Amino acid sequence: MELPLTLVNLAGSVALLLWGVHMVSTGVQRAFGAKLRSFLGNTLRNRLKAFLAGIGITAILQSSTATGLMVTGFAAGGLVDLTPALAAMLGANVGTTLIVQALSFDVAEVAPALILIGVLMFRRAAAGARDFGRVLIGLGLMLMALHQFVGLLRPYEDVPSLRMLLGAVSTQPLLDVIIAAGLTWAAHSSVAIVLVIMSFAVQGTVPPLAALALVLGANLGTAINPMLEGATGSDPAARRLPLGNLINRLVGVAVALAFLPAIGRWMVTVEPDPARLVADFHTAFNLVLALIFLPLLTPWAHLLRRLIPARIDPADPSRPLYLDPAAIETPIIALGGAAREALRLVDVLEAMLTGLRDTLENPNRRQIVETKRLDDLLDKLNTAIKAYLTSLDPEGLGEADHRRLREILTFSTNLEQAGDVVDRNLLGIATRMSKRGIIFPKPVQAELIKIVNRLIANARTTASLFMTGDERAARLLAAEKEAFRNIESAATDAHFEQLRSGRSDSAETSALHLDALRDLKSVNTHLVAAAAYPVLANSGELLSTRLRTDL
Repeated sequence: MELPLTLVNLAGSVALLLWGVHMVSTGVQRAFGAKLRSFLGNTLRNRLKAFLAGIGITAILQSSTATGLMVTGFAAGGLVDLTPALAAMLGANVGTTLIVQALSFDVAEVAPALILIGVLMFRRAAAGARDFGRVLIGLGLMLMALHQFVGLLRPYEDVPSLRMLLGAVSTQPLLDVIIAAGLTWAAHSSVAIVLVIMSFAVQGTVPPLAALALVLGANLGTAINPMLEGATGSDPAARRLPLGNLINRLVGVAVALAFLPAIGRWMVTVEPDPARLVADFHTAFNLVLALIFLPLLTPWAHLLRRLIPARIDPADPSRPLYLDPAAIETPIIALGGAAREALRLVDVLEAMLTGLRDTLENPNRRQIVETKRLDDLLDKLNTAIKAYLTSLDPEGLGEADHRRLREILTFSTNLEQAGDVVDRNLLGIATRMSKRGIIFPKPVQAELIKIVNRLIANARTTASLFMTGDERAARLLAAEKEAFRNIESAATDAHFEQLRSGRSDSAETSALHLDALRDLKSVNTHLVAAAAYPVLANSGELLSTRLRTDL
């Protein structure tokens, strides 16, 4: 029972190490994610700044995958050129080696202190300090996991069967690369796998040459996940960056593998400490790769564009464009994609209102049918946004992230409901009038068209407000609700005046006119609720009720 128990303990140590890496990454993203994303976007202008930004952000996040998702999102959206994006990925590969450098020293004694300070900050401090406490807890768990892993290996380092197995594996560097690449792909963390390799090397369980080959495999494996996850997207252009990064690393691994015996002998003489040997080789490999490829990125980006041209065929309008499945593990990026997708709902609703306006001007059954089909598009996009947001891990969301998630859900739900009003009610009125041969009088028709134009303007204001969160714009949009209420009241008074005058010939169109005004007011109410109310509620300017509270 001793060996199976030890294997369970080893697996538990690796799991604890992975969880520590996860806590560090999520803690930093909660505390600084938005600022880091903004900083990265501002630096993606030339390759040198992008390279340095990739190093810095990945050193903080300890996740080249998270940095890669940010850069991929910028590149896929056409916000940055492919050349600086590739440079940022080279920097990210270097940045992820820095924590390995730090942990290659004997710092296990500080683990309890890190965890103690982290727990105190997490339980007693404000939101920002809580996130930093999470980072400290993650670092402490990583150190404890490494210390425990080395301790568990020590009694078995001289077991003949284990020595024979590892000796056979270590004579095949290509096999070492494949094994480490597979483990890194499964673990989603090159940091964790390189630290495990370091532990094996410290105990002498694997010889130096095999340890270096395993490090090469870990560097290759970390580039596989973005490529596989990026393949789920439908736009081929989005795959250029992860494919370019994967090919860079494939070339680097192949060249390093060919010269590995000579490199290994030289590095062992320069750095006899196994832990430092692994960490230094890991960093040196990525630095040399960056120095080689940085001057070649412009022609390399041009070749990638030729190999993977952008999609030119018209896409299915109901297909989400920005709900990247690969970004789910990085909530701040996923929320940004969901917000961009939600803005498409405004475009669809505006197209519906434009179709309604055309129908009011020139009643046309074909126009009505085409406009009603747009509501199906609204429903599909809204469903996709909700499913995407509910798939996010609540533990990976900070307080601000939860608030933004609610805002996106409120926005998309209200726009979908506004589309339902246009589809079922307003276009239903147009259909009934077309079948009965009824038309609105010219003054009424002009008034309704004017109101629809006002709704289109309000829809655009809603989209702008959703992006900016400006309180002044929120108050202006909220004031539109009172304006529409006054329009409906004036039309109602006119309708009853017509009934009192005995003009029965216009009673039917007058009733339909009232129905249309009520429905147009309902659409406007949904627009106000979609964007204005959340902003006003956050600033404390929205009353909880309109009823008197002094009764």
